[in-house]
Amino acid sequence: MSNLKEGHYLFTSESVGEGHPDKLCDQISDGILDACLSVDKDAHVACETFASQALILVGGELTFKSDDHIDIQEIARNVAKKIGYTNPDYGLDCDSMAVLNMMHEQSADINQGVVGKGLSTFKGQQGAGDQGMMFGFACKETPELMPAPIMYAHSLMRQASELRHSGKIKWFRPDSKSQVTVEYENHKPVRIDTVVISQQHDPDHEYEEIKETVIEQVIKPVLEKTGLLDKDTKYFVNPTGKFCIGGPVGDTGLTGRKIIVDTYGGMGRHGGGAFSGKDPSKVDRSAAYMARYIAKNIVAADLAERCEVQLAYAIGVPFPVSIFVNTFGTGIVPDSKIADAVEKVFDCSPAGIIKTLNLKQPIYSATAAYGHFGRSEFPWEKTNKVKALQSAIK
Repeated sequence: MSNLKEGHYLFTSESVGEGHPDKLCDQISDGILDACLSVDKDAHVACETFASQALILVGGELTFKSDDHIDIQEIARNVAKKIGYTNPDYGLDCDSMAVLNMMHEQSADINQGVVGKGLSTFKGQQGAGDQGMMFGFACKETPELMPAPIMYAHSLMRQASELRHSGKIKWFRPDSKSQVTVEYENHKPVRIDTVVISQQHDPDHEYEEIKETVIEQVIKPVLEKTGLLDKDTKYFVNPTGKFCIGGPVGDTGLTGRKIIVDTYGGMGRHGGGAFSGKDPSKVDRSAAYMARYIAKNIVAADLAERCEVQLAYAIGVPFPVSIFVNTFGTGIVPDSKIADAVEKVFDCSPAGIIKTLNLKQPIYSATAAYGHFGRSEFPWEKTNKVKALQSAIK
């Protein structure tokens, strides 16, 4: 541990590659969701995937109005193949693995509240698909208005994947993990203290070759441009000394087990609900996207340096039961005033979120690896409410 100066602290976030067993499951679940939304934009899906050696088990609820057949087995095999699980030695083989389908129809009790057929008080209004609280976070540490440690950790995994898929490093295998520790001074990143990467590899390579390759071709090309590496930065590559056994053989996979990787790397709170495999009527997913959208626009509007937004819901109720804004003392006006502006500018009802962010489209497979936030291709990353927020504050 470094001897830190006063006002300095270390913060660590991890990411995992697309071939990590949990991320394999997330991608299969979201692949099934996208297939359903492609044939019925009003499909209700809550899909969980479990992966173990030579086995993919898919279960959950599925309701859509279409005569089209969703081939879950084909989706699972295609996802595994795209990731690179094409050899049993890697921990899974897309062609020979067993795929079990245990999906069933959504509970009628839940469905009636979601589609507006529940309590007479809320007749005709779309209610939340479940109770719970969701958080969104934004800060000025990176151009994406995301915490630096998680963005750097994701970038390392993208780089490793690119080297593997392009064939530049043929002996990388699909499974991988990264971790980045950033030193902060008064909440601003000043240096990268530690970088950890575990990269699955073919067995006929010596440790020193693996370590040098990872440092020179994965870590440095990504992190040198930050200007935060220095002579004291520590590198730990495959700290156990060997990582040949990976994928679902090395560790079972399960949808929704990487919720901190999916969000802010532990910086900012999490309500506990996973995203992947859930259609946008599930506020676990859609409201978390809305909370990020709100927080990012608040920071982009220069109303705060850092911001966390909480939205909370009751099942079947067509509006949030609470909206909370916390700027950690960085707001230019009191947090309560920003919260009032949020209520004026953003429609946080379940139906309003779906409409605002255009969530009834098959966009979710892309979210299932490398984080759901800090990526400009997603609608919840737009900063198109800046002027409206500034006007509401005035």
